[in-house]
Amino acid sequence: MNFSGILTAGISFLVIGIFHPIVIWAEYYFTKRCWPVFLAAGGICLGLSVCSGREMPSVFLGVLGCTFLWSIQELYEQEERVKKGWFPENSNRQK
Repeated sequence: MNFSGILTAGISFLVIGIFHPIVIWAEYYFTKRCWPVFLAAGGICLGLSVCSGREMPSVFLGVLGCTFLWSIQELYEQEERVKKGWFPENSNRQK
């Protein structure tokens, strides 16, 4: 039996679930201007995924890298959610 597909689905579900609060936290404290950090981390993870010699570490790094890259868009969308009042705005942030 091959459980790689189920393990990949579990990894994807877990990583995406973890990144929801990370995006909210990053936008709250750093605004959307922290997107280059997500870009660099995503690129590094994808590069390591290509260089990995084993299947599951490569899958994990690939999912993690794509999630970092997708989070860039989510940072911009999170800013809009804050403007709509769906999430709190950091009151200590200078405008």
